[in-house]
Amino acid sequence: MFQRLKFLILVLAFSCTPEETKETEVRSSEIVQTENTAAENNNSKTILFFGNSLTAGYGLDEGEGFPELIQDTINSLNLNYNVVNAGLSGETTTGGKNRLGWILNQKIDVFVLELGANDGLRGIPLKETKINLQEMIDKVWEKNPDTKIVITGMQIPPNMGKAYTTEFKDIWPELAKNNDISLVPFLLENVGGIAELNQSDGIHPTAKGHKILTENVWVVLKDLL
Repeated sequence: MFQRLKFLILVLAFSCTPEETKETEVRSSEIVQTENTAAENNNSKTILFFGNSLTAGYGLDEGEGFPELIQDTINSLNLNYNVVNAGLSGETTTGGKNRLGWILNQKIDVFVLELGANDGLRGIPLKETKINLQEMIDKVWEKNPDTKIVITGMQIPPNMGKAYTTEFKDIWPELAKNNDISLVPFLLENVGGIAELNQSDGIHPTAKGHKILTENVWVVLKDLL
């Protein structure tokens, strides 16, 4: 059964208020505890997707986000894995680093890190983004050195300037190489910038777009299962 941490704050990336975020995290914490028990009871392994609105499935119906579609693929192959969706709309790498601790209270076999897009859109210093991502990788392994980690690369439009855009894109390949972890080169490959595959905001993929995101992630993830 697909396990979903219902982190849905159905707003655009920058309209999330501290009060909404806190309330959602409290509700989600309760769900984590419940789903932890379920996973322990059936002895299945856990794949946890930790990200922002892309992971949370902003604007989609239940079952249409790429983590859920990956669970469908896993079920069709009779693999003993449960997917946990820990996506939070509007999340930055700083926010992710701060909420990661209680997420790691559950046993995680595969950790998929999908954060950084909101950093880029807000023009957060690249050094800060990279340090935050590295610290999250370190925290996962401090908790369980056997956890397999996947990071999903991200790119941003060129309006931030060529130097910033290029250095931003290079963060994920460098982290993957330095930590010897798996890399999805660009999560939004064949989706980003294509109007018919994105919602009216031009940022969040449609259900059809998420099917392509599923393919982008699965081609890397399948080799770890």
